[in-house]
Amino acid sequence: MTQTILVLEDDVQLNETIKQFLLIKGYTVFCAYDGLQAEDVLYENHIDLMLLDVKVPLLNGFEFLKTVRSEGRNTPAIFITSLNSVKDVTEGFDSGCDDYMRKPFSLKELLVRVEFLLKRTYGTYDNKIDLGDNLLFDTKSLLLTQKNQKIPLRTKELKLLALFLQYPNELLEYEKIFETLWEYDEEPSVGSLRAYIKTLRAIIGKEKIETIKNIGYRFVK
Repeated sequence: MTQTILVLEDDVQLNETIKQFLLIKGYTVFCAYDGLQAEDVLYENHIDLMLLDVKVPLLNGFEFLKTVRSEGRNTPAIFITSLNSVKDVTEGFDSGCDDYMRKPFSLKELLVRVEFLLKRTYGTYDNKIDLGDNLLFDTKSLLLTQKNQKIPLRTKELKLLALFLQYPNELLEYEKIFETLWEYDEEPSVGSLRAYIKTLRAIIGKEKIETIKNIGYRFVK
């Protein structure tokens, strides 16, 4: 499963340039040209990273990210903007961004920052996380192996494991899990989630996933 990037940029040519560059590098790209469209994209798709211009129509980049963060979403975000005063940079980070790039910029530099943030988010620089007992999980391909043998898991089980590894030792509430595992047109199922948890515990160890009654789960690293 490729990693997904949202590009919010109202300059159509620049948006397309960034999109084509990232597609070549193996990412899935969703484009938005105003803040409200970006909200729709974010709520309808799983997004791993956001590239945000500030001066866009309807809802500017600062306000868009403030809204995202107020809803508890921690998706990494990089502002790409011509606004370059200390005040603007400060507002950008106060809005909840992880990085800030001034226009004009090189696509090579953009890629370095994108890769760094994605790797930092998953806590590894080679995409593979050692879970012990010869278990390795590739966060990029969503592949779990033991002694180089693939362990067959359903897509939602793999996405759940990736989510746990993205937020080790943090409480993940049901709502956060539901929005990650189920698409916007799917109905989340508590019963299915319990089944996925049971499957993962059987593989990585029951003690690795704590149940927080009536709230959610925690992956213990």
